Amino acid sequence: MGSQLEGAMETLINVFHHYSGKEGDKYKLSKKELKELLQSELGCFLETQKDSGAVEKIMQDLDENGDGEVDFQEFVVLVAALTVACNTFFWENA
Repeated sequence: MGSQLEGAMETLINVFHHYSGKEGDKYKLSKKELKELLQSELGCFLETQKDSGAVEKIMQDLDENGDGEVDFQEFVVLVAALTVACNTFFWENA
């Protein structure tokens, strides 16, 4: 059995590939796929967003190479940034 961190890495990979490739490149998330992933997997974060264009802004920020899709590396940047934000929030409010 692997470590917790190895399990977390495997989960990130599996979640990404569960949503990617339903349309277009199977190794990237389209805007529609990203929205579905965010709503299903990070719904609590999105519920607190008052900005109706939040997903559009996230897509623009993540899509570093401007191809209209989010690859795994760009996706991991989002997860890492959210993790840092959560850690900071809970650390400051502990």
